[in-house]
Amino acid sequence: MNFKLDENFGSRTQQLFLAAGHEIKTIRNQGLQGCSDQHLYEVCCSEKRCLITFDLDFSDVTRFPPSKTNGIVIIRVPRNPSLTLLEQLIQQFLQALRQMSVNKKLWIVEIGHIRVHESEIEEEIQ
Repeated sequence: MNFKLDENFGSRTQQLFLAAGHEIKTIRNQGLQGCSDQHLYEVCCSEKRCLITFDLDFSDVTRFPPSKTNGIVIIRVPRNPSLTLLEQLIQQFLQALRQMSVNKKLWIVEIGHIRVHESEIEEEIQ
């Protein structure tokens, strides 16, 4: 699958996606740092990439409808998370991705579960 990693993710996170067989582009590598959320959303839609971000603004499904995307994934971490915790959440996401598609959905990845928003239906993956 094709992903775009927000600017807060480093090379170790990229390696987790690559090791799982996914293709990655980063906001940093494409010179999109500091761009508006709307522009980033449009870029992800046009590139057919699933956005991986910490930015809760993307949970506004009226402003950023996941139905027009290849997926939006928000990684919810406590303030100043350890690298180990971040890697654990990414692995949790990658494992869930093997069981269910993120295409046209909003996933909110939290410690121990993932909330999935799909049209008018919300469900949890335990």
